[in-house]
Amino acid sequence: MKAFRLDELEAERAANDGAYLQFLRERNMSAGLYALDKGDLDPQLPHTEDEVYFVVSGRAAITVGMETTQVGRGSVVYVPAGVPHKFHHITEDLRVLVVFSPPES
Repeated sequence: MKAFRLDELEAERAANDGAYLQFLRERNMSAGLYALDKGDLDPQLPHTEDEVYFVVSGRAAITVGMETTQVGRGSVVYVPAGVPHKFHHITEDLRVLVVFSPPES
């Protein structure tokens, strides 16, 4: 078993001065913590893997392809591989659990 605490992951991510911390990598999937603060711009480009976002905290909009929706704590969003997507209009610091399948390259 591998178990993680969100507060420890957030501290490690912040200590490494990055918006993204991959904390798990297995044969068929990987997981990470993504952080964007209020007002930040999301620099993401489309990924070659399917991904699922689970919003741990914060509020923002996300556009996936041509569709836009509001997200907040507890929101889950699926993004198919290759589809452009971005968080935007971030009104509260955003912390998102990201799961990639297969693992992010």
